[in-house]
Order: sequence, then structure tokens, then C-alpha cells
Amino acid sequence: MIVNLTRKDLSQEEMSELIRLASGFYENMPSGITLHGDWAASDGSRTFALLEADDPALVEQIQEPFRPYVDMEVVPVERVTGWGKR
Repeated sequence: MIVNLTRKDLSQEEMSELIRLASGFYENMPSGITLHGDWAASDGSRTFALLEADDPALVEQIQEPFRPYVDMEVVPVERVTGWGKR
């Protein structure tokens, strides 16, 4: 899971670039990445993307263009099928 926190001090030009990058990402999902869902905090403070990658290096690769605009945290997660079961 990737948690994205958009930097509050972005100029209008930087915000436009961030929007352009995000649109491009969703329109041309990189091979080896499967997006399972996106969520936004109700207060707009952050977004959450659950994705699957064939190679962890792909996650780093897709994050790189966004780094000037967004603080990100990658949280490896695993599916559970019951309380405490994997």
C-alpha cells in the first residue's frame, strides 16, 4: 500500500504537473503493476493506493516522478482470511 501526502506548499504550476503525472500513470499503468484500488481520506489530507508489483523495484520506479510533489510511505501488506490468519 502506498500512502501519499501531497505537499501543502505546491505552486499552481507544481499542482498542475502533479495532476498531469497522476493522469498519465492511470492512463498508462506500467507493466508489472496491478492497481487494486485507490482511496482518499475524507479530509483530503492523503490518498491510499493498494497495488501489486511483480518486483518491488517497480514501486520505486513509479514513485520517482512524484517525489517533488508528494511525500510517500510504502507499507507492504498481505491478505488475511480471518483474524490473525494469513
